[in-house]
Amino acid sequence: MLKQKAAELNSPAARVPAPVTPRIIPRSEHSISRSAISPNALRVLYRLRDGGFQAFLVGGCVRDLLLGIDPKDFDVATDALPEQVRKLFRNCRLVGRRFRLAHVFFGRETIEVATFRAATAPSQGEEPIPDADPEEGEAPELDEPLELEIAAADEAAREVDETGRILRDNVYGSIDADVWRRDFTANALYYNIADFSLWDYMGGAEDIAARTLRLIGDPETRYREDPVRMLRGARFEAKLGFRLDPGTAAPIGELRHLLAGVPSARLFDETLKLFLSGHGARSLEVLRQRGLLAALLPSVEAYLGSHPGSLVEKLLVAGLVNTDARALAGKPVTPTFLFALLLYGPIAQVIEATPPERWHELSTILDACDRAVREAQAHVAIPRRFALGVREMFSMQPRLEHPRGRRALKLLEHPRFRAAFDLLVLRAEHGLAPLAMAEWWARIQSVPPVEQAVLADSLAASSERREGARRGPRRRRRRSRPASSA
Repeated sequence: MLKQKAAELNSPAARVPAPVTPRIIPRSEHSISRSAISPNALRVLYRLRDGGFQAFLVGGCVRDLLLGIDPKDFDVATDALPEQVRKLFRNCRLVGRRFRLAHVFFGRETIEVATFRAATAPSQGEEPIPDADPEEGEAPELDEPLELEIAAADEAAREVDETGRILRDNVYGSIDADVWRRDFTANALYYNIADFSLWDYMGGAEDIAARTLRLIGDPETRYREDPVRMLRGARFEAKLGFRLDPGTAAPIGELRHLLAGVPSARLFDETLKLFLSGHGARSLEVLRQRGLLAALLPSVEAYLGSHPGSLVEKLLVAGLVNTDARALAGKPVTPTFLFALLLYGPIAQVIEATPPERWHELSTILDACDRAVREAQAHVAIPRRFALGVREMFSMQPRLEHPRGRRALKLLEHPRFRAAFDLLVLRAEHGLAPLAMAEWWARIQSVPPVEQAVLADSLAASSERREGARRGPRRRRRRSRPASSA
């Protein structure tokens, strides 16, 4: 059955979608102003236009401009081939072996320029991380003209596996074909720099106005081509406050298992986009509603499902809310802290399966961290540096809860101290750690070193008094009298 499905998707009829005529919306009928577009993106658009090429803003930046949101980045689509783009810009570098893209650099801002591609090629946001040229600034040597290379690739342009996932599709095309490789109608609008009009092939403008996410084409086929589209739908639902069109949402329950076939490195990237872009708390809610958290991080969903409304769930949500606030304020956020939050439940579950007297032992905590990370890595690649960071954050918790005199001050110099302290504060707010110790560590960070030493000595003295009170008064030993010489 699966082989038959793959054969159908690889057939010539499946490769060529029906032609669509765009609705062209003139400048007077839409709200996008050039004043809201990055000056560097405008430079790229104008130079391509002046070079005789078509040039459009495309994708999420157009959608966000219509919504009144400042786009995070600006993507350009053109009929110019990558080498032709490079000739127009000295500050340009070609990246990617599977899909050639042009990156035009303006200081810290990069404008990505993609040549129109044939239908169903993965969108820019869905492609693997592009590989840079071996030598920056050097054009690759081609045995034949690029046009001949493209023509040769056309013979085996599109291949899918037995589940319908696209394995190869790398042919350049026209804008009329390019629109079919977009995922949602809201991301398939083109802003034409030639006359400032919008080209709408799929009714995206109406869907944006209705705050609806609708897949282009048959939803089941599009999810099979690229299962990550299910996660992208959840991300846009969380980020934009849109709702999934019923037809777009319907196949998710049946097809979410296909995420198991997606490279784990790509799922790591999608996880960061879901949880570190300012809408992580809402992303968690949407993923659970759609049944996608079970496919992405099954151990996390299993814990939350078996402990509904638990303190750990409340800690996770509160941590994501704090992370969202930092991201929206432009402050740094880290994958290490994110995975410490997400894996808190699975780690706690392993620890609590041991005898209570071992819960605070370092070996128990480290073993629980390692087991929880391994289970997560079976689905989402967690780079070693982040996995080690999670171990350090959790292993520091007992020392933060029970600091010992001036030796505790050395923890302030630990590179993971701030993250571990933030975790301690979250735990204390939810009754999972002593609130007094969280307040003590907050205070000691706010005073000069001399006062830190005084606070540490005071804490050590009070700890000794408490320990003495717990043990009770010491019994005085009677001194034995020397034996009589008589």
